[in-house]
Amino acid sequence: MRQNISSGTKWEKIAGYSRAVRVGQMVYVSGTTAIDEDGQVVGLDDVYAQSHFILGKIQQALEAAGASMADVVRTRIYLTQIARWEEAARAHAEYFGDVLPTNTLIGIDALVGAGYLVEIEAEAIIGAGDDGAI
Repeated sequence: MRQNISSGTKWEKIAGYSRAVRVGQMVYVSGTTAIDEDGQVVGLDDVYAQSHFILGKIQQALEAAGASMADVVRTRIYLTQIARWEEAARAHAEYFGDVLPTNTLIGIDALVGAGYLVEIEAEAIIGAGDDGAI
């Protein structure tokens, strides 16, 4: 059974996507940027602040789908300024601690909105964070 998770932004309807989708025990979180509920970019020119904010949004989407950050098995981080990758990596490490999901950092020319420096997506398997899972 499919469960679509919405964060309520206008972009989801305009572009035809969900913040996250759960199918069975799998949860896929869309590429997420640092835009708040008022449509404002959070952390202008601050890769760490944007990454931290984004990971909080991802955590909320996962929880709405019945998952947690401990269930995340893969992340992808897209950066418009690849030389600043360590700022994004630091926020990632703070959120994931000992979870240690697979991760890919990708340098790109631009993101869809002005001021966006980072976009992050995640995949989780519900129960993967449990002791003795598998």
